[in-house]
Parts: sequence; C-alpha cells; structure tokens
Amino acid sequence: MSPFNLAGKYALVVGVANDHSIAWGIARALHAAGAELAITYLNPKAEPHVRPLAEAVGAPIVMPLDVSRPEEQDALFDAIRQKWGRLDILVHSIAFASHDELCGRVADTSADGFTKAMDISVHSLIRLARSAEPLMTNGGACLTMSFYGAEKVVSSYNVMGPVKAALEATTRELCSELGPKSITVNALSPGTIATRAAGGIDNFDEMMREATERSPMRRLVTIDDVGAAAVFLASDAGRNITGTVLHIDAGYHAMG
Repeated sequence: MSPFNLAGKYALVVGVANDHSIAWGIARALHAAGAELAITYLNPKAEPHVRPLAEAVGAPIVMPLDVSRPEEQDALFDAIRQKWGRLDILVHSIAFASHDELCGRVADTSADGFTKAMDISVHSLIRLARSAEPLMTNGGACLTMSFYGAEKVVSSYNVMGPVKAALEATTRELCSELGPKSITVNALSPGTIATRAAGGIDNFDEMMREATERSPMRRLVTIDDVGAAAVFLASDAGRNITGTVLHIDAGYHAMG
C-alpha cells in the first residue's frame, strides 16, 4: 500500500472560505488520498460558499466554527467524537488582522488589534490542538499555514509578519509537547497565492510579480501544490517529520 494512502483516516479542515482557499486545496487532496473529512465554515454568510464544496468531497460533518466562540468549537469536537470516535489529522488554515492593522506600520499597531490577530491566527491553533489531542488516540498530524514574512520582512505584510513568526514558534513548542503521543505538528509555508484573504494585503499584485520573477522556478505555486505537501506530512511517509516549516514556494525562500 502507498505510504500516501489516507484511507481510514479522519481529518478536520478549518479555514475553507471558497474554492480558491488554500484550505480547500488541502481538503481536496486529503479526500483524494482517502481521508474522510469534517469541514467548517466561519458564519452563515460563508456557509453557501463552503457547504457545496464540503458536499463535493462527501464530508459527513459540516459545521460553523468561529474560533472566538468556544461553544462552537465544543460542539464541533463533540460531533467528531460522536461520529468517528477519534481524529487523525487537524488542518488549521486561518488568520486574521483588521484592515487598518494589516495596512499600517507595525510600529503603529494597536494593542487590541495585535491581540486579536494573535488570538485568531495563533492561539486558535493551540485551542484546536488541545481539543484534538485526546481524540488522536492512534497518533496524528497537525498542520498550520505560515508565510515567508515570518522569517524576513515582506513589503505590505506588516503585522502578519510577527504574527506568523509566533505561529511558527508555537508549532515547535506543540511538536515537543505532543510528540510523545506520536502527534506531529508542522507548518506549511506556501508562496504567494491569490486567495480571498490575500486581497486584504496592499500591493498584492506586486507581491505576485516579484514572487514569479525571484523564485528559481519562475512560477507561482497553487493550492493543489500545498494540498500535495499536506498529504505527505499527514501520511505515514511524514510520521517522523515534526516541528518543521515546509516551504512550498518554487524556491523563493532560498533567494537572498
């Protein structure tokens, strides 16, 4: 059997917003590899964009999850426990900063804006991993989404730079704590991709142009590229890879 076969695995994917979402690329790849999915949507406004996608991959659990609402997270994991009795894969693909904070200088970031960005983008991973841990009775894989701006200054990324840096540090700490239970924790760091969330970044078209010109492979990556990497890390082939930031960016991060 292929080490990338996920048949019999149960996966929760958080962060699908539409068919351009990185989370959707991952969900689609996990499904193609044989995993059964639980998919969340942010709120009633998002549901019409997400539910048809969830139905397309036969997800038996499709529920709302605003990570700032503990009761929604509790209901979600109760449903997973009742339906499957365990969880094998957690995909955390959510981030947030207000438009003002995202478009302004880090030096001018408000305390409230910084706190909210850190809570939704970083601490939510901790909360989800905490809920997933007792369900990962056969070990498991936790994946989150970072970006090169966590390592180096990327023009227009602003407050999300330190936020993603904190996310990568959190990934390492969680890998240390959950490793004894055979739970891996890794971050995927995709290159510049035109998602809905990216639309809030100033000069995003310029970022895509630069990524194409500077990457060794002279191209952008796709959500399907990210999905393939996620399957690898969630599969038996990735069972001894943890605490890692895996760049899927056509080599952009390697350039000075």
